[in-house]
Amino acid sequence: MEDDLTRVAQDSARGGFFLISGSAMATIISAIASILVARFLGPELYGQYALALVAPQLLYLFTDLGLSQAITKFTATLKSEKETERISNIIKHGMLARAAIGIAIFALNYVLADTIAIYLLQRPDLGFYIQIASISILFQVIVTTATSAFVGLDKTEYQVITANTQALAKAIASIALILAGFSVIGAIAGYSLSYVASAVIALPLLWLLLRQNKTLSKSDDFKTNLKTLFQYGSPLYISVLLVGFFPILKNVILAFFTTDTDIGNYKAAINFAALLIVLAVPITTVLLPAFSKLNQTSNQKIRYFFKIAVKYTTMIIIPVASLIIIFSTEIVQIIYGPTYHLAPLFLSIHVLLYLLVGIGHLTLPSLYNGLGETKTTLKMNLITFFTLAILAVPLTQTFGVQGLITSFIISLVAGTFYGAYTARKKYQIEFDLINTAKIYLISALASTFPLFLKNFANFPDLFDLALGSIIYLFIFITLMPLINIVSLSELKKITIALKNTPLLKQLAYPVIKYQQKILKLRTNLKNQHRV
Repeated sequence: MEDDLTRVAQDSARGGFFLISGSAMATIISAIASILVARFLGPELYGQYALALVAPQLLYLFTDLGLSQAITKFTATLKSEKETERISNIIKHGMLARAAIGIAIFALNYVLADTIAIYLLQRPDLGFYIQIASISILFQVIVTTATSAFVGLDKTEYQVITANTQALAKAIASIALILAGFSVIGAIAGYSLSYVASAVIALPLLWLLLRQNKTLSKSDDFKTNLKTLFQYGSPLYISVLLVGFFPILKNVILAFFTTDTDIGNYKAAINFAALLIVLAVPITTVLLPAFSKLNQTSNQKIRYFFKIAVKYTTMIIIPVASLIIIFSTEIVQIIYGPTYHLAPLFLSIHVLLYLLVGIGHLTLPSLYNGLGETKTTLKMNLITFFTLAILAVPLTQTFGVQGLITSFIISLVAGTFYGAYTARKKYQIEFDLINTAKIYLISALASTFPLFLKNFANFPDLFDLALGSIIYLFIFITLMPLINIVSLSELKKITIALKNTPLLKQLAYPVIKYQQKILKLRTNLKNQHRV
């Protein structure tokens, strides 16, 4: 069991590191660009920019058909089973299918732009903006299909290159066009051009991968591959539609029941919440191929890997979420200035959804998709969607943006609890509730000093944020070994898992060494006490 799990853990650590570090860079670039765009446009025009992207983002969802995750799943599985002769055709045929659909959806969005602006968004003047944004659909299809193949084949560095190209192109084009006097049109054009640029980079990288798998199976035809991909991806297609429809539904509801200024403040808050997405998306992305590789092994390995995946995901996400909640006001003041006065409240409430990580919010979908149980993922998303559909309108109408965010959190709780219940019933998966509770506990304890600093010290916002974060993390890292969240054997396994990622190993080494010293000191004190 150790060999398989060690190999999967090493691949996951390597892939996760590349994705997190690369996504961090892309997000930093995008965040800086979004901040500048928000400042240059102001809340009202920034709200129009956000609404103009609603239709293209919604219609883009109809291009996937579950094929992206299917490509990741089967390329990872085929690679693990040494059936590399099928990989090239799986990728090619998936790309052709998605490209054909992408062309049709692009044309539909372009033709119906005025109708969407009038009847869906209640903003007739946004029609031309929507047409410009529709260009992004086709090129986004190319990018996402290529990156699905990159992840499945453990070439996450290619995904990082593509993501950073998109972020950099968006930043340069959007800001340049706004400064040139094109205002909202310039921001939307920059958004579309960024996908054109990333597609230009992704296609040659994909071609290099395909060259490495030239041998083709005689029976591996287009029809066979599409049938394989669709059988796996069909439930995921509905899931992707539902999950992707969440932000679109939220934007439509906001358009009906709130002002452009409220929407601009909400969008600004969501932009900074992208810091957590930098951590969350790579984790779920690398866990999909990880569980795909374990699909042919015993349930015991799956249960053990899931348990440690939830534990370490919680250890990563909770501290960042807590710090964002604590310093939401300082963050918004530093980044956006006083104009976005509602954004701190929206940011604090929105980040609460990441506290669900301890019950499998980020790991359960990867578990089911990796094991081929895509119907369970669909059921989770259906529960989330219908709960949101029932609660969103009345809560938003009554409480505004705060009500909408609350309805989304409640719906995620419902879907996640169903997924956790099914995991226990079908795979006998046990959640490590004691260690999870300990992680939340030390997070609360570590929060006391930053809260004291924020409320009673009269320091500049940036100083409060920097000092409070450092002390919070120091307390959090110190308490982990003191209350047995990590052990010496676990720290040794972590070191082994980081073996194939030297840079990550060097970054983690001081923390691991510090926690080892605490554990050894704690053991020595216990032994002396017994004597």
